[in-house]
Amino acid sequence: MRTLVEIPDDDIKWLDRQADERGVSRTALVRDAVAQMRSGTSRKAVDNFFGMWRDRSDVGDGGSFQRRIRMGDEG
Repeated sequence: MRTLVEIPDDDIKWLDRQADERGVSRTALVRDAVAQMRSGTSRKAVDNFFGMWRDRSDVGDGGSFQRRIRMGDEG
């Protein structure tokens, strides 16, 4: 379904830059934003959690950490 939305020029410029950086159209970017809002997921939420374990020394390669957790030895 097509819709007409008025968006300030500064926001359009920002959307165009974001779309260009991601290699998608402005329309695809807006569609994705709406889908994320509907699902309750946002890129900011993902960014906030990305790398949160980077300073942990007990994780190792991930596989050994997973095996330890499954065996009940959480370190």
